[in-house]
Amino acid sequence: MSMFGRDPWGGPLEIHAADSATDDERSRNLQDFDRAAMSRSLDETQQSWLLGPTEQKKKKYVDLGCIIVSRKLFKWIVGSIIAAALLAGFITMIVKLAPRHKHHNPPPDNYTLALRKALMFFNAQKSGKLPKHNNVSWRGNSCLQDGKSDDSTMFKNLVGGYYDAGDAIKFNFPQSFALTMLSWSVIEYSAKYEAAGELTHVKDIIKWGTDYLLKTFNSSADTIDRIAAQVGKGDTSGGPEPNDHYCWVRPEDIDYARPVTECHGCSDLAAEMAAALASASIVFKDNKAYSQKLVHGARTLFKFSRDQRGRYSVGNEAENFYNSTGYWDEFIWGAAWLYYATGNSSYLQLATTPGIAKHAGAFWGGPDYGVLSWDNKLTGAQVLLSRMRLFLSPGYPYEEILRTFHNQTSIIMCSYLPIFTSFNRTKGGLIQLNHGRPQPLQYVVNAAFLATLFSDYLAAADTPGWYCGPNFYSTDVLRKFAETQIDYILGKNPRKMSYVVGFGNHYPKRVHHRGASIPKNKVKYNCKGGWKWRDSSKVNPNTIVGAMVAGPDKHDGFHDVRSNYNYTEPTLAGNAGLVAALVALSGDRDVGIDKNTLFSAVPPMFPTPPPPPAPWKP
Repeated sequence: MSMFGRDPWGGPLEIHAADSATDDERSRNLQDFDRAAMSRSLDETQQSWLLGPTEQKKKKYVDLGCIIVSRKLFKWIVGSIIAAALLAGFITMIVKLAPRHKHHNPPPDNYTLALRKALMFFNAQKSGKLPKHNNVSWRGNSCLQDGKSDDSTMFKNLVGGYYDAGDAIKFNFPQSFALTMLSWSVIEYSAKYEAAGELTHVKDIIKWGTDYLLKTFNSSADTIDRIAAQVGKGDTSGGPEPNDHYCWVRPEDIDYARPVTECHGCSDLAAEMAAALASASIVFKDNKAYSQKLVHGARTLFKFSRDQRGRYSVGNEAENFYNSTGYWDEFIWGAAWLYYATGNSSYLQLATTPGIAKHAGAFWGGPDYGVLSWDNKLTGAQVLLSRMRLFLSPGYPYEEILRTFHNQTSIIMCSYLPIFTSFNRTKGGLIQLNHGRPQPLQYVVNAAFLATLFSDYLAAADTPGWYCGPNFYSTDVLRKFAETQIDYILGKNPRKMSYVVGFGNHYPKRVHHRGASIPKNKVKYNCKGGWKWRDSSKVNPNTIVGAMVAGPDKHDGFHDVRSNYNYTEPTLAGNAGLVAALVALSGDRDVGIDKNTLFSAVPPMFPTPPPPPAPWKP
C-alpha cells in the first residue's frame, strides 16, 4: 500500500507501508532528493522549512508607534540629534574651560563723576554731631551749644543743619532753597541717582537739613509767631566780640557765643521753609510718619507766612548777605509744593491766583527775569506748574493762568539760547545771567537744571520741541545749552580749569573756606590766630571735594586767591543747583523724569466746565 502526498521539493512523494530499504539505499535516496532541491530556487517559506529562521530583508519604514517614517529619514533625524548633542557638549565644554571675563558696566560719564563729588560738599558743611561715616576726615563735631548760648531766644536746641559757605553761619533762607532744589531733583530723577549709587546719600543730605529746620520753629503747633532765621553773626567791623566772619577758625574750635536771629514777620523765609519741608515730604513718602511730620510743619510755616507779612531780611544783617527782594514768588513756590505734597486744592488756587502772580512779576520782564536763585523762585515755580498743565491738563478754572506760566516758561527757555540776546556770554561761552556781576555760577547751574528738566518734560509729553516766536526748536537745543554750560564749569573754558574742587586735574586750590584752609593738627587757633591761614598763599591743606566756587568774572578770568570770596567761595545754594543739573544730565539719556511721583498725593482731576453764559437779553 502506498500513499501519495505533495512533495515539498516539487515532485510526488511515495510512502511505502513496508519499508524494506536498507540504510544505504535510504542515504542514496536522500542525496538524490538534495540534488533535486538544488536544481531549483526556493522561496522564503521553503527556506524557512529547511533552514529555519533566516536573515530578513530590511524594511523601508520604521514603526514608531504613533507614526511610521521612512528608515532613511529616521536615520537622518537620529544622526542629526546625536551630532547636535555632541556639538552642544563641545560648546559647553569650551565655555566652561575658557577663562571668564567679568561683565563691566560702561564707565560713568563726567556728569556722574562730578555728581558724586558735588554731593560730598554737603558732608563737609555739616554742623553739629557728625554721623560716623561722614567721609570727610578733616571735619569733626562742632557748635554743639547752638541755641543754648543765646539767652534771648526760646529755641534752645539749634544743633545741626549746614554752614552756609566758607564761614560757620547758618542762614535758613538759602539753606531751605538748597534743600528744595535737592528734593526736586530727587523726585524727578530718582532713577538716575540710583544708577549713580547716590540715592541714599542725597536723601541723607536732605534729611540732615530738614531735621534741623524742624528745630527752628514750633513744628508740633498749628500756629506759630516766630522762626529762628539765623545762627551766628557775620559782622566784619572788628568789634570787641568775635563772630563768624571776623574770626578765621575751624568750626570745631569755635568757643565764642553764637547769637540766634529770630523773625516775627518773614513771609519769604517761612514760605521757602514750607517749600523745603513739603518737597522733602514727597522724597520721604515711604516713611509715612516722617513725611506727615514734614507736611504738618510745612502747613504751619505757610500759614505763618500768609498771616505775618514781611521780608525776613529787613532790619538785620541778613540784608548784607542774603537780602530778599520780595515774598510773592515764595507764595507761589511754597503753595505749589504744598499742593503737590497734600493734594489740597486751596494751595493750587493760591498758586494760580493772578494777583499774586502779578505781584511776583510773572507778567513783565526785567533784567533778571528768568533767573532762578535763592532770592527769586518765580522761574522755578512757573516750570513746576507748567508740569501740571503738560501732564494733568486740569482745565478750568486753572487753565488760563497755567497757560500763561507755560508760555512764560517757553519764553525763558528761548532767552537761554545763544541766538537770543537777553543775556550776554563770555568769550568762553558762559552765559551771564547776573549781567557780569560776581559769583555767576550759582545762577548758571540753576538755568542748566531748568533747561534739562523742561526738555525732559516735553519729551515725556511726546512733544519734540517748542516755539520761540515763529521758529520751532528741538528739545535737543535746550539740552545742548545745559551741557555747554556745565562743561564750561567742569573745565571746557579758556583757562582749562574745573570750578568744581577735586574734579579734573586743574581746579582751585585756595578755596575761601575756614575748615579747608586750616590744618587739622590738634592746634587750636583763636579768633585772629587763624588769619595767617586766611592770608597765606599756600594751597589749602584740606581738599573740600565737590565744592563749586563762585566762578570766573565776565572776561573768563579767575584768581585762585583765598581772601577773594567773589572768586573762590562755595555756597550751599550754588552746590544744590550744581547737583540738580548734574543728575539731570547724567547717565542714560533715555532715562527721563519720573512722571508720577510728584503727583502721588494729587487727586484725580476732572476739569470743571466753565459757567454757562449769561442769559441773552434783547
